[in-house]
Amino acid sequence: MGEMRSGHVAIVGRPNVGKSTLLNRLVGEKISIVSRKAQTTRHRIAGILTRPDAQFVFVDTPGFQTRHTGALNRTMNRNVTRALADVDVVLMVIEAGRSDDGDEAMIRLLPRDRPVALAVNKIDRLGDKTVLLPMLARFSAEFPFAAIVPVSAARGTQIEDLLAEVKKYLPCGEMLFGEDEMTDRSERFLAAEYLREKLFRYLGDELPYAAAVEIEKFEQDGALRRIAAVVVVERLAHKGIVIGRGGQMLKKIASEARQDMERLFGGKVFLEVFVQVRSGWADDERLLGSLGYE
Repeated sequence: MGEMRSGHVAIVGRPNVGKSTLLNRLVGEKISIVSRKAQTTRHRIAGILTRPDAQFVFVDTPGFQTRHTGALNRTMNRNVTRALADVDVVLMVIEAGRSDDGDEAMIRLLPRDRPVALAVNKIDRLGDKTVLLPMLARFSAEFPFAAIVPVSAARGTQIEDLLAEVKKYLPCGEMLFGEDEMTDRSERFLAAEYLREKLFRYLGDELPYAAAVEIEKFEQDGALRRIAAVVVVERLAHKGIVIGRGGQMLKKIASEARQDMERLFGGKVFLEVFVQVRSGWADDERLLGSLGYE
């Protein structure tokens, strides 16, 4: 066995290229929430993969936003640039067969003083794989990537090849986290994220972007966790949509979030969810801080 390698790897890219799905596949657990809607991830979150000869600390980041400039989007973009400055290796993700100005903006931010690998995701969706060749040639010409690996995060295709390439550039050194740790985030944070994922899954196209989740109570008694959460929305009309007729929508969201929490935490969860209107929360720096946005 070779010398132990351990380091931080930032996963970056434009919205909706599959960064969170890739993180979960790499780690083997659902650490980062996912949905079919763009810009689901709002926070930096690390997923930890420990092997006998290497520990990868993958840092998932929000999709770099070029079109919107509100306080929430500025905060998320700061998280991306901080991640680029703090890690040992960068893993940029693009979508196979598709690229836009968001990819170009991301390339301009990539550091030149450390290795950057390119993961070309969603190759399982390509009917004609020959379209990959000109795309790979173009990206190779635009930036000196240390490695380029076509993958499918959804199906696990060539994930081990990607890990092997990234491992080459991890610094030699001791593990940064314990062998049994999967993330740097608390259960309280993960509970809020699992609930927010269900908002994205069940509430139209626009409303989830106008909602946030705050955990007001998180108590643990043995294997039982008692959690009280608040869904924060912009307008009174949004509150009615989240609750639904006869409270059915909120019940469905809470029930599925609770089941995810129980699977991850390994114990029963008693979850209460309320809805509050806080107008302008997404463009209020102080309010964003109280909701956990750095």
